[in-house]
Amino acid sequence: MAETKKQRPGTMRLVDALQYRLPLAGVVSILHRVSGAMMFFLLPFIVWMFDTSVTSEISYESFTSAFVAGIGFLPGWFVKLVVLALMWAFLHHFIAGIRHLWMDMTHSVTKELGHMSAVSTLISSLALTVLLGAKLFGLY
Repeated sequence: MAETKKQRPGTMRLVDALQYRLPLAGVVSILHRVSGAMMFFLLPFIVWMFDTSVTSEISYESFTSAFVAGIGFLPGWFVKLVVLALMWAFLHHFIAGIRHLWMDMTHSVTKELGHMSAVSTLISSLALTVLLGAKLFGLY
């Protein structure tokens, strides 16, 4: 008699996890965590940018040239993409954080309100990122 291996309750395979469909509010919540982790891991880059931009006029010139000539082996467009990702991370984390604080303070959480606030969080963070990204890439 062949034994079949039973899956333990509470465990989920990766294939099962990828087929699960989260509501939009869940996606925004996960993106809130991802954006926070992104800002944490890129903190040395943020500190370098701030330090280089305010130390002196010469260091400010090297800071601005990093966006054109690049840093080491990284080209300038890649530096701009990293800064654009940081912009999105900050904007999304800030707006989603306000969303979470507002829901915690009002205690008026419904499925419709959660969906509506998730949509507005995504739209506003992406729109502001596109607007600031256009300025970063010199479109206006």
